Amino acid sequence: MGRGKIEIKRIENSSNRQNLSNEIDRIKKENDNMQIELRHLKGEDITSLPYKELMAIEDALENGLTYVRGKQDSRFCLNYLHNKEDYKQLSFILNQQQIAYESAREQMDHGYQRARDYNSQMSSTFQVQPMQPNLQERM
Repeated sequence: MGRGKIEIKRIENSSNRQNLSNEIDRIKKENDNMQIELRHLKGEDITSLPYKELMAIEDALENGLTYVRGKQDSRFCLNYLHNKEDYKQLSFILNQQQIAYESAREQMDHGYQRARDYNSQMSSTFQVQPMQPNLQERM
């Protein structure tokens, strides 16, 4: 060791190793049991199960199915409500655009009518006089 450095050595004893080994074995066994239970819930390896365990699995699956259907229904309702709100908003926007379109069309029609009235008034007050003498004879 160098000056000012401290070296820490791990003190290992057989009881620490034994406890760790027991914990690892317990976790492996728990993992195996959970995998077996998952296979049973999937419908695999159930031929050897007793009737009571089959009934418990059936109840668990029915409860899970009820829960999933409830979630689906609530999401469907939320989507329906969101779609209904979207529909209302889009209908409102469409209505506003139709009103604006009709208003612009009326203004254009009114402007066109005024221009046509103006042109008809102007045509009666002004007549085009040809500048060349030979064109006057043809009229």
